[in-house]
Amino acid sequence: MSEHAVEFRLNGRPVRVLVEASASLVEVLRDQIGLTGTKLGCGAGVCGVCSVIVDGSLQTACLVPAVHLDGTSVSTIEGVADADGSLAPIQRAFIEQGGFQCGICTPGQVMAATALLRERPNPSEDEIVDWMKGSLCRCTGYYGIVRAVQAASGEGR
Repeated sequence: MSEHAVEFRLNGRPVRVLVEASASLVEVLRDQIGLTGTKLGCGAGVCGVCSVIVDGSLQTACLVPAVHLDGTSVSTIEGVADADGSLAPIQRAFIEQGGFQCGICTPGQVMAATALLRERPNPSEDEIVDWMKGSLCRCTGYYGIVRAVQAASGEGR
């Protein structure tokens, strides 16, 4: 297989890696860079477990070819917390509102919610439900997730 040098910003820091032509972003994050917060779920872009933000857009990292990252900016769950390590409002809201149980989907859920709140700072409940449909969870029933997004947006009830 051929390897390609790829340079991008990862959680605000410059990164340069050699990637196999067939490698996905989730593989590079986990196996080469050592950021294991981004989980691999279905591997087909359906479950949202591996969600990250690439150039401001929510993406499923299992479908993003790593060779296409050159010159991009990637944000993962490891980059959500504040620089001092304190939790971001969306992370605190997930804890306080019971937005997770087993934790497998939580990083992808938090990334999806982060992207939503950047695009729509005060989404309606319908907008939250519609946006979060791409992030599957088998444990929570979604009520805690919706409450968490509402709370983080300042619209919690």
